Amino acid sequence: MKHYDVLVIGAGPGGYVAAEEAARLGKSVAVIDRQAIGGTCLNVGCIPSKAYLEHAHWIDSISKAQQNGMQVELSGVDFTQLYERKNKVIASLQKGIHSTFKSLNIDFIEGEAIYTSNNTFEVNGEKITYEDVLLATGSQPFIPPIPGLSSQPYLTTDTFFSMEVLPEKLVIIGGGVIAVELAFAMEALGVEVTMLEVAKDILLTEDEDARKIIKQKLKNRMTVETEVVIKNVTNNTVELEGDKQYTYDRLLIATGRKPNIDLAQAMNLEFDEQGKFIAVDEYYQTSKPHVYAVGDVIGGYTLAHSASTEGIKAVRAMNKMKERPLLNCHVPRSLFTHPEVATFGLSEEEAKMQGYDVVVSQLPFGFNGRAIAVDQTEGFIKLIVERKYGEILGAIICGPEATEILHQVLTLVEAEGTIYELASTVYSHPTVSELVQDVAKVIVREI
Repeated sequence: MKHYDVLVIGAGPGGYVAAEEAARLGKSVAVIDRQAIGGTCLNVGCIPSKAYLEHAHWIDSISKAQQNGMQVELSGVDFTQLYERKNKVIASLQKGIHSTFKSLNIDFIEGEAIYTSNNTFEVNGEKITYEDVLLATGSQPFIPPIPGLSSQPYLTTDTFFSMEVLPEKLVIIGGGVIAVELAFAMEALGVEVTMLEVAKDILLTEDEDARKIIKQKLKNRMTVETEVVIKNVTNNTVELEGDKQYTYDRLLIATGRKPNIDLAQAMNLEFDEQGKFIAVDEYYQTSKPHVYAVGDVIGGYTLAHSASTEGIKAVRAMNKMKERPLLNCHVPRSLFTHPEVATFGLSEEEAKMQGYDVVVSQLPFGFNGRAIAVDQTEGFIKLIVERKYGEILGAIICGPEATEILHQVLTLVEAEGTIYELASTVYSHPTVSELVQDVAKVIVREI
C-alpha cells in the first residue's frame, strides 16, 4: 500500500498542473489516469485541433498569395504527413509533462481509479491512500439520441484525430466551437463539409456580430444548415425532415460534452441543484473534507486554462494558502477560426441586465493600417465599459491574432486598470493591436 499527501485523479490540464503545484509545495504526489497523460486537451482536443487548423492556415496563405501576384501552386496534400506531424506534437508535449513529473518526483499511475473506502483507492490491484484528493476526471462526448445513429459507425471529438485518411465528404452534426474549428480545418484540406445544427444558429455562445462573420465565412466554403430535424441516419446518409439528405464518408458527432461523474457518485459526493456537476465551495472542496474537484466536473467554462487555474487554487487551499476562486468574467474564451474570435467578461446585454450604465464601442479592422497591409481586415474589436469609473466589463475581438490580442486587455482588467489606462498606453505602429487603443479612445471621448 502506498500513501501520498495529494492524490490527483485525472491527468488532464486540471490534474497535471495541480500535481506539479502540489509537488512544488513539498507534498508527495501521485496522479492516476486510465488514459494517456495530458487529458482531452492535449490528446484529442485543443492541441491536435490547432495543429490541423495551422495546416489550414498554410493553405489559406497560399491561396491569398496567388490572389496577390505570387505565382505559387499547391500540388496536393499528404494527409499522412500532416497526421504524423500532429502525433509528434502530442508526443512532444506528453514527454514534457512526464519529464516535469520525474523532476518533481510525481508518480504517474496509468489505470482505473476505483474508490474502495474513505481515503483509499485501488488501481491495478494496488491500494493507495491519501491525505487530500483532487478529482479532475474531465468529460466525455455527449451523444444525442438521433434515430439510427446507434447502429452506424461515427466519429466523436475523442476519436476524430485517430482518422488516418481524409474523407471526401464529412458531415458534422453540431455547431459549437469544436465543430466549427474542425469544419474550417477539414474544408481547407479539400474535404466537402456539411454542418447540421438543431439549434436556431451555430456558435450561440459567441457574440452575435462575430457569429455572423464566422457563419458567412463557413457558408462561403461549405453547407451550413440550422434548425434541422434529423429524421434518420444510415451508413452513408443523414436524412432530414422535408426529404433533404446529405451523404457522407465519415460522420462526426460534435454536440458537446458531459462530465465524468461516476467516481464522484461512488464517493457519494453532493451535486449541484441540477444533479449534473459536483458541488464545491469557493475553495473547490466538495461536500466531504479533504476531497476537492476542478474542471469539467464542476461546471463553469469547460476550458483547459480554467481547469488548470482551478487546480492550482485547490492545491493551495489544501495547504492553507486560500485564494479567491477563479472568476468566470476573467476567463478568456477563444475560437481558432479564420478570422479568430476571442472574448471575455460580460456582453452588452448581460452588463445592462446587471444594472451597469455601459458605453460600448466597436471599430473594424478595416480601419487599421497593419491589417490592411497584410490583407486581414475581416472582423472588429468591441469593448464594453462601465460609464462612471471606466471599468472594462468585457471585450470581443474578431480578427487577426484575436486570441493573442485579448490578453493585453484582460491583463489590464486583472490589475484593476480602466479604459483610461488603455487609451493612454503608447502602442507600436503599425500593429493590429493599435485598434484596441482606437476603440478605447472612442469610449473615453463618450464618457
